[in-house]
Amino acid sequence: MSAKMDVDEPTIDEGLYSRQLYVLGHEAMKKMAVSNVLIVGVQGLGVEIAKDVVLAGVKSVTIYDPEPVTIQDLSTQFFLRPEDVGKPRAEATVPRLAELNAYVPVRNLGGTAGQEITVDLIKGFQVVVLCGIPLAKQIEINDWTHQNGISFISAEIRGLFGNVFNDFGPKFTCVDPTGEQPLTGMIVSVDKDSEGLVTCLDETRHGLEDGDFVTFTEVQGMTELNGCEPRKISVKGPYTFTIGDTSNLSDYKAGGIFTQVKMPKIIEFKPLRESLASPEFFMTDFAKFDRPATLHAGFQALSQFQMQHKRLPRPRNAADAAIVVELAKKLDKDVDEKALTELSYQATGDISAMVAVIGGFVAQEVLKACSAKFHPMVQNMYFDSLESLPSTLPSEADCQPLGSRYDGQIAVFGKSFQDKIANHRQFLVGSGAIGCEMLKNWSMMGLAAGPKGAIQVTDLDTIEKSNLNRQFLFRPKDIGKFKAEVAAAAVADMNPDLKGKIVTSQEAVGPASEDVYSDSFFSEIDGVTNALDNVKARLYMDQRCVFYQKPLLESGTLGTKGNTQVVVPFLTESYASSQDPPEKETPSCTVKNFPNAIAHTIEWSRQQFDVLFVKPAQAANAYLSEPNYLESTLKYSGQQSEQVGQLLSFLVTNKPLTFEECIVWARLQFEEKYNNDIRQLLYSLPKDAVTSTGQPFWSGPKRAPDALTFDSNDRLHLDYIKAAANLHAFNYGLKGETNEAVYKKVADSVIVPEFTPKSGIQVQINDNDPVPQGGAAPVDDLDVLIAKLPSPASMAGYRLNPVEFEKDDDTNYHIDFITAASNLRATNYSINPADRHTTKQIAGKIIPAIATTTALVTGLVCLELYKIIDGKNKLDDYKNGFVNLALPFFGFSEPIAAAKNKYGSTEWTLWDRFEFKDDPTLQDIMNWFQKEHKLSISMVSQGVSMLWSSFIGKKKSEERLPMKFSKLVEFVSKKPIPPHVKHLIVEVMVSDEDDEDVEV
Repeated sequence: MSAKMDVDEPTIDEGLYSRQLYVLGHEAMKKMAVSNVLIVGVQGLGVEIAKDVVLAGVKSVTIYDPEPVTIQDLSTQFFLRPEDVGKPRAEATVPRLAELNAYVPVRNLGGTAGQEITVDLIKGFQVVVLCGIPLAKQIEINDWTHQNGISFISAEIRGLFGNVFNDFGPKFTCVDPTGEQPLTGMIVSVDKDSEGLVTCLDETRHGLEDGDFVTFTEVQGMTELNGCEPRKISVKGPYTFTIGDTSNLSDYKAGGIFTQVKMPKIIEFKPLRESLASPEFFMTDFAKFDRPATLHAGFQALSQFQMQHKRLPRPRNAADAAIVVELAKKLDKDVDEKALTELSYQATGDISAMVAVIGGFVAQEVLKACSAKFHPMVQNMYFDSLESLPSTLPSEADCQPLGSRYDGQIAVFGKSFQDKIANHRQFLVGSGAIGCEMLKNWSMMGLAAGPKGAIQVTDLDTIEKSNLNRQFLFRPKDIGKFKAEVAAAAVADMNPDLKGKIVTSQEAVGPASEDVYSDSFFSEIDGVTNALDNVKARLYMDQRCVFYQKPLLESGTLGTKGNTQVVVPFLTESYASSQDPPEKETPSCTVKNFPNAIAHTIEWSRQQFDVLFVKPAQAANAYLSEPNYLESTLKYSGQQSEQVGQLLSFLVTNKPLTFEECIVWARLQFEEKYNNDIRQLLYSLPKDAVTSTGQPFWSGPKRAPDALTFDSNDRLHLDYIKAAANLHAFNYGLKGETNEAVYKKVADSVIVPEFTPKSGIQVQINDNDPVPQGGAAPVDDLDVLIAKLPSPASMAGYRLNPVEFEKDDDTNYHIDFITAASNLRATNYSINPADRHTTKQIAGKIIPAIATTTALVTGLVCLELYKIIDGKNKLDDYKNGFVNLALPFFGFSEPIAAAKNKYGSTEWTLWDRFEFKDDPTLQDIMNWFQKEHKLSISMVSQGVSMLWSSFIGKKKSEERLPMKFSKLVEFVSKKPIPPHVKHLIVEVMVSDEDDEDVEV
């Protein structure tokens, strides 16, 4: 075995691993790339762990499971097919796992049926994972791994119960316990005494906690702090902290930046043998505080039962359950008998949602063991979702195996509930990362496999390379195809019962597609599951679900964090009821003149990208194609001469005919942005400038810049010229140049005009200051400029190519330009530059993502879906979840009830409304409100049209009140109602008998 372990310095495919690199970082991934992982037992749980670890990119994954495939394995093992029954499990699974990631070899350790894993077989691996292996064998293997510095994880799932045990050795070093970005901030003073109080700039809180470590840069005066060994802090207030003795250092003058230093943490794990006697529980649900101790005894009792009877307890069999409870009581007399009885009842159960939760969790623990990034779980985890059981519990007879692929689920929920699942109809919005996992779980559950069942999936997106790292239904051959179609075909292959049951579409959800997702569409579904990546679409679907009174399952992930929310009609608040605070925006004057962080220069260069390569080409095309463009567009804009000048430059004076002219243009851009503009700013605000109170102007967050002198031997300068010239050439359809010598030669030969700073130029210092206006050109100058423009007719058919920003294509120079432009500006302002990878994330607003979190969150959603199918109607039946796999942390809470409003004696929530059928007249509606609720209407509106109000005058009133409602809407909006619209949402303002406005 050891001969196969090849060790070399790995290079990381940033195209494939892009989104995950933003979670783990290059260092952690390099450690993963030299780790060999062994997974023993590849039923559902083992294959879920293997899938997530293969996608994440370790050195190699080896699986061991010589037992023959049974039909029941298909309950959760999504890489087995009915024709695999009878073959050894590992042999049948390896080819499908190996397709997931070309960089990760997947091997089968062999063995023959009935042969258990032994210590000899596990040598040469860095991490060993045992899934569903008897306890005695776990202890034997763990005794050896604990002695030999190998990380050990064991896990098993019994119905709606799961457990995980971690032992990463007696002294495991975790290099980054949280995975959060190190905090950093500007400081304004450091006291010179035994405590050393540091005061931060009062714009932002420092966010540090007692016991954190920091180091410093750019401190003037007390320079000994710059690059000092990490100093332990204690927090004194939101803007102050102490750093220990500074009395023997120089006097502090000004400036400085603190940066938090992540300190490694050493964790001491106990072996399994000791942990059985004195466990350390990791809590997954604080509402079930006593559950872990009960299950700790319960899982041991199950293991004893299996050894004695050579089988597991039978589904819902009371006699077997009594034995398990007895065995558990010998270990711990205070166990909860009810929970243990259920554990025994469900021992043969195999639930795909549980596999996803525990499998995603364990896979992340495997990555922690390989990379030392993030804090491992210490040490025993027990998780259950008993709340997912149907309100009417199944009978013993209803849970007996039928020799079907759903036996693992039937053992827990019963056959009659299985039929409910099969006839359920769901609408899945999005089939990206969460969507793929959701469809896989649904296909294992047999959702929509029955005669009435149906799954609708929509996604407007096509597959890109960076998707393959976590959207596991897609393969390299699928790049460019529609996500929904590929995903639907892949899961119908996993479970042939779904063939013909999944309908896919590429229409985005939104007001424009309400003829596709119409009344009749919503009347044919039982609920909606969001698998979206933006808030706007989530809010829209939430609004549709409230309108059609359909349950909504909502979830999202951000790196190792994930959340789930259940929206149930008439019971809970909706997704829109509580919103996150808006993101903080950088003041525009900071970006324009006073950057102090790399994010500011990246934002500036992203704006430059649009100003140079997108907007001028769009404007030129508009001028050439739209009649009267100059009159209509420029009349209202304050910068007419600028815009006409730009058209003239792009279409006449500076229109390049060769690629070399594009290089000249790029060289002049460099001069303007990184030399002239900076010299002008320093002329208007010299380095020794003072404010009205006599303080130095360039201090605190304002960093004084320095102009750059072009040097074609400086890699960064040449990168800028290359990217800018190629993008400019793209605007004109000119072919680029690969030879670097050409760029150097042309750039060096450019004669750059002499620059003289102008006086009287105003600089905007605060966002509240007026924006300085360039002197408006006299109108006759403007006419002279316009006269020089070629007439659109003379350039008929000529168009420029505006650049469309695409962050994931490494050959198009987009991120290259933004990286170079940002780093040059960072050099102007002495800000640490950022590499291309970091720049790409910030400029492209990329959400970090990893397969482990996605799998786990989707599992939690499916545990709630069982409750929706059952029609549960109490708040405490449901759970909203929040997880962070880095810490690790699980938090669950009841959904928030829908807020109640009241008028008169009537209470109402966002789920209530007044419904009128058969197209009444406006008068009918007004009479009804008066009669039924003693409310008089003062205004009626629909969409953007005001249909009637108490002040529109008698003539209009008499005309409109008797109209049928649909005719009234068409009359006022002057537009016919589209044929798919079967109802209108109308808003009314009403007042009660005392003329008080009432909210309905």
